[in-house]
Amino acid sequence: VQLQASGGGLVQPGGSLRLSCAASGLALDVHAIGWFRQAPGKEREGVSCISSSDGPTVYTDSVKGRSTISRDNDKNTVYLQMNSLKPEDTAVYYCATDRHFKICDSYYGYLYVYDYWGQGTQVTVSS
Repeated sequence: VQLQASGGGLVQPGGSLRLSCAASGLALDVHAIGWFRQAPGKEREGVSCISSSDGPTVYTDSVKGRSTISRDNDKNTVYLQMNSLKPEDTAVYYCATDRHFKICDSYYGYLYVYDYWGQGTQVTVSS
């Protein structure tokens, strides 16, 4: 199983980015996918999660209302659209999944839930 995160970059405050997480070796439509971020000197934190099928999506409070997680089953890719970006959104963003993880619940933000991680994509919000 391989996850490839991409779409990061340098953006001005108030701008937007769409992060992508492409998978091989595992069908993303039947597994929950989590997005995490890690800022310098800080712990990795859960940002958002999309469940398999029609299950719930989850957002951490700091991105709620500014971000949308979605999935393209044909491309086996999960997206995280981030709008109204702030300097505090600056971090390396990772996607993750696990063969046993189907529904996003209160545990989605715990690192031990996931066996498979993408390599990370850098998001820098700065003027």
